[in-house]
Amino acid sequence: MQLGIETERETDERWIAGVPDLPGVLVYGESREQAISTAQALTLRVIADRLEHGEHVSGVQSTWTN
Repeated sequence: MQLGIETERETDERWIAGVPDLPGVLVYGESREQAISTAQALTLRVIADRLEHGEHVSGVQSTWTN
């Protein structure tokens, strides 16, 4: 699974980072690096939450075998 992060600088000098493949993953940061790092962390939380609730996450196999 590969997810892209798009960044853009706002007029107020903050950076915004989002993951187009995961609606709702959109964050602000004071620097581009901070925005990317925060977006990555939120992406992992969103994927974990969806898996925990039995939702399908494209590119992630949620069936585990022993």
